[in-house]
Amino acid sequence: MIETGIHELDELEQLVAGAGSRFEARTLCELACGEQCFPLRAIAFGNPDPSVPAIGIFGGVHGLERIGAQVVIAFLQSIVSRLRWDTTLNRQLERLRLVFVPVVNPGGMWRRTRANPNGVDLMRNAPLDAREKAPFLIGGHRLGPRLPWYRGPSAGPMEAETAAVCQLVDDELLSHRFSMVVDCHSGFGVSDRIWFPYAHTAEPVPHLAEMHALLEILDQTHSHHRYVFEPQSRQYLAHGDLWDYLYLRALEQADRVFLPLTLEMGSWLWVKKNPRQLFSRHGIFNPLIEHRRLRVLRRHLSWLDFMTRAASGHALWTPVGDERELHRQRAMQRWYGGPQ
Repeated sequence: MIETGIHELDELEQLVAGAGSRFEARTLCELACGEQCFPLRAIAFGNPDPSVPAIGIFGGVHGLERIGAQVVIAFLQSIVSRLRWDTTLNRQLERLRLVFVPVVNPGGMWRRTRANPNGVDLMRNAPLDAREKAPFLIGGHRLGPRLPWYRGPSAGPMEAETAAVCQLVDDELLSHRFSMVVDCHSGFGVSDRIWFPYAHTAEPVPHLAEMHALLEILDQTHSHHRYVFEPQSRQYLAHGDLWDYLYLRALEQADRVFLPLTLEMGSWLWVKKNPRQLFSRHGIFNPLIEHRRLRVLRRHLSWLDFMTRAASGHALWTPVGDERELHRQRAMQRWYGGPQ
């Protein structure tokens, strides 16, 4: 195995090399970064039958947010280890498709930048404009790659990374009748947040009832969790949001349910406990003290395990009929201030 110089990517390659035939690993594309070339790797487990549910777990979309990739890799490692002895997990994967892309932006991780090597923010790169006014810069712009949150040129194609993710989602997730996504990020505020679409408009999503039902089973299963579960639009709107774009594509198939979620780990919790991190661009987005990093991994691995179980058992909690309308009304009251 040739080392890439990116710890997370090397760790992933070691995991792939040691797992043998336990999962399917493939390279979605090769990404040039100066004289370096990095693979965009995807790993899949379980049943590819479109009739079973699927869940995709992504990390490392922003190169500075290494803790997101580390959470995904740690969960992937736990899955590989448990497959050797956990009969319950093996049975679960007979009825579930599980897909990982732990490092979506290896070039940005190599360069220690939020954007990819072309200076493009991959979460602002989809061909989708905000319907209402998005905040200046942070909401995505086309002023140029020297500024953060650059969307890419207006007439240009999607970046190779985002195009590869879209193709993977089409092939592995939207091909299933029910699918979910978890995309792991860090750097927003003092609370750990779980965001669901929309980011491009303050309007509620058509699957608002399903999102509320998911929150309800999370509250019931982990009654003392500290996640703030909400639509992203409650915080800010953005152009080019990748998961909004893919969610809208999923809506074109009336018999499909696709629920994308973004985990935003509240990095200011780490900065508050270790103010010296403010003087490190890496420290603003990642816990620098090892015991805090391990604590972050443990906390979110439990939630990722919950999410895979929720995807597997979706038929038992997704609401139908009058129950679905009740969940929609309660969601409107919780997140949008009343009925519409």
